[in-house]
Amino acid sequence: MRAIVFDTFGDPDVLSLQEVALPEPGPGQVRVAIYAAGTNPVDAGNRQNGAWAGLQPPVILGCDASGVIDAVGPGVTHFAPGDEVFYMTDFLHNTWGTYADYQVVDAALITSKPPNLTHVEAAALPLAAGTAYETIIRRLAVTQGEWVLMYGAAGGVGSLALQLAVAQGAHVIAVARAHHHALLAELGAVAYLDYTTQDVQASAQAIAGRKLDVIVDLVGGETLAQSLVALRPYGRAASIAGLAGNLNLALDLNLTLHGVLVRPEQSRLVSIATLVSTGALRPIIDQVLPLAEAAQAHQRLGAGHGQGKIVLAVREERSN
Repeated sequence: MRAIVFDTFGDPDVLSLQEVALPEPGPGQVRVAIYAAGTNPVDAGNRQNGAWAGLQPPVILGCDASGVIDAVGPGVTHFAPGDEVFYMTDFLHNTWGTYADYQVVDAALITSKPPNLTHVEAAALPLAAGTAYETIIRRLAVTQGEWVLMYGAAGGVGSLALQLAVAQGAHVIAVARAHHHALLAELGAVAYLDYTTQDVQASAQAIAGRKLDVIVDLVGGETLAQSLVALRPYGRAASIAGLAGNLNLALDLNLTLHGVLVRPEQSRLVSIATLVSTGALRPIIDQVLPLAEAAQAHQRLGAGHGQGKIVLAVREERSN
């Protein structure tokens, strides 16, 4: 079978298409014929140096996939060959990822693909939508009428987090470059700010007419630290990226800060599939590339400022 493998950490050009052995499912596992694999910034980070994640080359990257079950191992009763599924596998201590024709995965991590999505669309969801769900629904528990300032709102996670916050009835002020603002409006933001030309903290408070309830940082660096001044006392904030800067204001304002690193979970994926079926959530696709062009996908990941997700097409979609 084909797989994208790297034999040493480094730049995107270390990724190569190789032939590897077909894996066999063990007890409680299924083998999935992958139709599409999502790409994520964590993939690029692990390619550059995955020691933090317990990885040592050779490694097949990827943790998002959508496909069709090809074989089942002993003890699997809820799934059968031919079932269409989507899922997220771990990016920690996992050297056999989803950039491949086939993957063996624990049946406890997968769920049925939403029938209204293509495999490409479904593969764009698990990690990004899972991160958005953890951040907006579980950790921050955003509620109706709250004012939310969201950085990185047009990206893979942001475009989904924005939809979830809007579905909760929040007023979202979305931050991204100006060429993304049409998408942010389409997804339900009440206002949008360009961080390259506007004073985000002052403008957001002026729009809300008061201090904000929630800040969502999907960018990292000093973004969150610089924005705490815009939060009301006892407000909440969350970040999915590296933190830097002075966070002492969190003490003075009695703020609740959440760090979010999503992990595989079937029940959360079922909730995401339900949100898709009700129309509350839809994937935003930035680009679709063939599996063999994974290095190009990583070049684009490294450039940043994308709109939605980059997905690798592994197989041709079957007609419904």
